[in-house]
Amino acid sequence: MADETELKGYLADLAESGRQQVVPLVAARIRARAERRLRRRRAALASGGALLAAALAVGGVSLARVSGEPEPPAVVPAPPASPFVPPTPAPGEEYASELGYVYGAVVRGDMVQVTVERLRTEQGTPVPAGVVHTLTLPRGTPVEARQLTGGEPADVQLGQLVDRLDAGPRWVFAIDYDSEGRVQSLREAFWLAG
Repeated sequence: MADETELKGYLADLAESGRQQVVPLVAARIRARAERRLRRRRAALASGGALLAAALAVGGVSLARVSGEPEPPAVVPAPPASPFVPPTPAPGEEYASELGYVYGAVVRGDMVQVTVERLRTEQGTPVPAGVVHTLTLPRGTPVEARQLTGGEPADVQLGQLVDRLDAGPRWVFAIDYDSEGRVQSLREAFWLAG
C-alpha cells in the first residue's frame, strides 16, 4: 500500500506540475494573441493617422496656395465688335434712315429676326457698304411696300412679309431709326430693288 500511496502522490505531483505548466502555456497564448491584436490596432491607427496627416497637409498646402495667389479673373471672350452703329436723326429730324437689303426673316414668337446688309447708292445703284447685322423687330412693325405687295403701294406689318423676306438679299428697304436707336418702320426702296 505504501507503493500505492507513493504512486498516488507521485501522480498527484505530476498532475499538479502539468497543470502549472499548462495554465501558463494557455495564458501565454492568450497574452500573445492579445499583443498581436494590440500591435495590429496600433499599426492601423498609425497608418490611418499618417494618411489623415498627409491628407491634411496636402489640403493645407492647396488652401495656402489658393489664398496666397489670387486667381486670374475669368475672361469671357468678347463678341467681335460689330461695325454697325444705328444712325441717329439730325437736329430737327424725327428719324434717321439706313438703306439696306433686308432678308433671312425668321419668326421668333412675337418677333421677327431679319438680316440687314447696309447699302450705299452710287449713281442710283445699290452697292454693299460692308456692314451686315441682324435686327429683331416686333411682328407689327409697320412696312411701306409696293413691289412686295404686287405693285400697289400698301402699309403692311412685318409679320405679313416673312415668307417673302426669308430668302437671300433681294429687297431694299430704308429702315427708320428714332433718336434712341429703335426701329420705327421700314420703307421699301423699290426704285433700288433689283
